[in-house]
Amino acid sequence: MTPTPDSSGLLTDLTPYIYGTGRLGDEKIPFDERVAVARAAMDAGVWFHTSHTYGDTLRVLRAAFDQARRDVPKLIVKIGWSHLEELRDTVRQNLEPLAIDGLDIGQLCLSGALAEDYATGGACYAEFARLKQEGLVRRFVLEVFPWTSPYALRAIRGGYPPGLIDGYIFYFNPLQRFTSNELWELLLARHEPLIALRTVGGGPVHRLRDVPGAAHAPYIQQRAAEVAPLFERSGVADWTEFCLRFAFSFPLVRATIGATRAPANLHDYLAAAQHPTPLPPDILADLVKLQYRWSDEVDMRAEPWTM
Repeated sequence: MTPTPDSSGLLTDLTPYIYGTGRLGDEKIPFDERVAVARAAMDAGVWFHTSHTYGDTLRVLRAAFDQARRDVPKLIVKIGWSHLEELRDTVRQNLEPLAIDGLDIGQLCLSGALAEDYATGGACYAEFARLKQEGLVRRFVLEVFPWTSPYALRAIRGGYPPGLIDGYIFYFNPLQRFTSNELWELLLARHEPLIALRTVGGGPVHRLRDVPGAAHAPYIQQRAAEVAPLFERSGVADWTEFCLRFAFSFPLVRATIGATRAPANLHDYLAAAQHPTPLPPDILADLVKLQYRWSDEVDMRAEPWTM
């Protein structure tokens, strides 16, 4: 049996709310307005989450960073892909546009041959160590989806991640828990630090349920219809607060990442993250039951990248 690591000290320096930058790449919004939102998040002192794949987001961030280099936030950045030789290159594709020396946390987004290498303790681990030794990536977290959960399971059971992987990151909100049930239970049993992506699951639950086209996929609209009564019963007035409280109902969650390009939404995230308290136990228990069912009936049966 793989020993359970002591992960209590890992990822404890994250801010509870991390600013997701993906929507800063929307070129329909004036550039200066996007820079202003990034600056507001910088002024709040929170961590940022980003990727060179988010349109021209890095150009927006570079402009914001150049205005206040002393306030450049700590970053979680997507790196990886399908082949080992891509790993270092994705690091470079983020460092150079931002004019920074290293990534605080590299979010390992693995598929194909590189995911298989990770699952079997292959050469990627030596490259992880080299990137850390060179100061290019200070820590790593593994991104998980339903269809990549088996790779994470195999790696954990093989004993490979300890010492190199500091935690796990995945969509986690009242409408989504993007790990297999088996992996979820193993992460909890091992006390692995978790980072929750997509804080509000796409938007206010009543809008996702009732407004045609508001949900990005039919399964989200269907889940919103099941979750809306729980939200109403909870007595929590605001969906953003409800979602923050959901995430921090799980002691292993170190932070939640929510994206926005709107100053008002950023304010709501920051306010809700001040002192989030767990949801009422009965509401949380019902949400957990739904997520176990959704995982078996929908998530684990989905074709990769269709959700």
